[in-house]
Amino acid sequence: MATPKIWWLLSILLATSSNCSATGPPARPSRPQCYRQCDEIGCAVNIQCMWDPKPDPKIPTNYILHWEPANSEDGHTTKGNSSSGVIPRDHSNFGELRVWVQAQNQHGSANSDQYDFHTEDIIKPQPPKFSSSDQEQLEIHWNTFCGQLSIGPCDVRYRTEEDQVWFENETGFHPSYSLPDAQPNTVYEFQVRCACHTGLKSDWSAILRIINAESVPVGEVDVWSDCGISPTSLDCFLTWKNLSISQARRPILGYRVRILYNDGTESVKNVSTAEPSSQFMCDDSKWCLDFPLKDVSSVAVSAYNALGATVPSSLVVPKTAGKKPNDQPIHLNMNQENLTVSWDQPSPFPDNLKEYVVQYKQAGCSPGRGFDWIKVNKSQTAAFFKGQFRNYTAYQVSLFSVSNSLQVRLLASVIEYSTQSTPSAVPVFDVTSIGTTDVTLSWEPVPLSKQTGLILFYQIGLDGRKVYNISASPQHEGMTFKLQDLRPGQDYEVWIKAVTVAGPGKSATKSFKTKKSENGQLTAIMLGVLLVVFSIVLAVFLLCVCRRENKVCPLMSQCLYDKVPDPGNSHIFSHLKHQFNEPMGWICIPTEPQPKISLLEIVEKTPQASDGLTKLVVRDGGSHMNDDKKEDAVRDESDRTDHRYGKQAYSKMVDSDEEKDGCWSSLEEQDIPSGYERHFMPSAAEILEL
Repeated sequence: MATPKIWWLLSILLATSSNCSATGPPARPSRPQCYRQCDEIGCAVNIQCMWDPKPDPKIPTNYILHWEPANSEDGHTTKGNSSSGVIPRDHSNFGELRVWVQAQNQHGSANSDQYDFHTEDIIKPQPPKFSSSDQEQLEIHWNTFCGQLSIGPCDVRYRTEEDQVWFENETGFHPSYSLPDAQPNTVYEFQVRCACHTGLKSDWSAILRIINAESVPVGEVDVWSDCGISPTSLDCFLTWKNLSISQARRPILGYRVRILYNDGTESVKNVSTAEPSSQFMCDDSKWCLDFPLKDVSSVAVSAYNALGATVPSSLVVPKTAGKKPNDQPIHLNMNQENLTVSWDQPSPFPDNLKEYVVQYKQAGCSPGRGFDWIKVNKSQTAAFFKGQFRNYTAYQVSLFSVSNSLQVRLLASVIEYSTQSTPSAVPVFDVTSIGTTDVTLSWEPVPLSKQTGLILFYQIGLDGRKVYNISASPQHEGMTFKLQDLRPGQDYEVWIKAVTVAGPGKSATKSFKTKKSENGQLTAIMLGVLLVVFSIVLAVFLLCVCRRENKVCPLMSQCLYDKVPDPGNSHIFSHLKHQFNEPMGWICIPTEPQPKISLLEIVEKTPQASDGLTKLVVRDGGSHMNDDKKEDAVRDESDRTDHRYGKQAYSKMVDSDEEKDGCWSSLEEQDIPSGYERHFMPSAAEILEL
């Protein structure tokens, strides 16, 4: 608890601090704002300047307005009140001025920031005056005076009588303004300010109050058709937007829909806003007919209130499916809250163009849901949508042109996402046809309502070896691809993935086996048959060639015969003869690489021979041994052959060079050849033939 002494000390400190804070120079004034006022006659010459003084009520303060040419230090001053001052005419001839305010009291002075300006740039008109207003259209008109200068842009702000928040809009150079979406039986307050062609804007005008009276609705109902995700479809549903409050003038009681069919008949349907018919679906801002416009040529919709109805708004229904969009590009910028669509004007510009229509449709939504459109003037090239666009959801954005005869033409259509992710696996993936070296693959893409991103292309891989990239256009139709250069009768595994900007998605896998090649089997059979036939022909040919003369091919003879043929070694000369004469002699290999041939000399026996040698006389009869005896001799000698090796066990043969003397001794002792010699040695006839 504070004692009286403490309270006394605190009061002294408080008084001292207050006295200290009161002493000192004044606060700095704000920078002055200067202008030349204009009225109906002209613009004033004197310059008015105003500022915020920020005075101290306990200390008297004087304010002095200073000005000088911007390029000179020859200044002037004038005293003014606490918040304004005037620069007289005789001191305003300078083009550019520098102005500031000085505050003075007994403790000192303080200067404001300097303000530099040109005297022609500070022209300021008086606040505008309202000339007329229209309660039915809630439109205001005003007048602005700038002397000999032209009028510049104006600003309008308004509010309801119950609301103290102003809503401000720019009107440009037009001295009028019409309030959109005005509520009936509501009091609105308006204010206007304007500027001259050069200079400052005027102060706000006096407040104008207008009561928005009820009347017949004005304007037209905004009518369009919802054709789903495919803008060229014939399954379209009529849809229209609620009439705006400013156009309705008073509560809308309902809409009248007139339907004209292709056969000339028509029907009229009334849609009550209080109790909508079961044939119509609606949300907060749109209405939609719940049956397609098949066999319908045109429709007309009008809105009515208690005082009247609007002019019917017509829509011509195409009789055939729309054509594919042109190549006119459109540019999209989409996020969760906004969608901006822009395009280029066509060249040449069509003469009968009335307007453009830009629409978007959320994939998977029923008619009238997730759907909106904007009609823009033919001179504009952009449209803006504000809404809640869902992530990982496809939106079909389309651009149409409408002619003066109400003919609708699709110009462009693209798929857009606010946010994308990797796609899921394709729901259907199959091998439709299988060949020996190729197969055909088919798949159904993920439905557009379930796609989480724009599919750029598909990847198809075969056994982890090669990956194919296949274009994803069109987005919502079945697709096929043919794999080639496969091996017959082999097992394969193939997979497919969809790819978006977020990356590849899950894969779908399929296994298959190519067919065995029928041509390959037939070729193998034919090759086998030809090989067998060729082997048989070759064997027969060799057999025929070798049987012509056993001496032609001794190796073949050893294979084909059990016994050694009629003594080949003793027919060595015939053997050589046949080798040179036979056409196939080159294929027969001699039994010895370099056979040594023993020659038999024939020497005539003369009586004068002192050595007792006699001549071997060759007579024709020496070869007259009949064939039977020859065959018997050959058969006897063949029996003495070695059957294991197929060769005859020859006796030692006397070479003419080595044992010539021995041989002649034998000949002298035995003139008549023995059976052994007849069998193995050449006969006289054979020697004579050589």
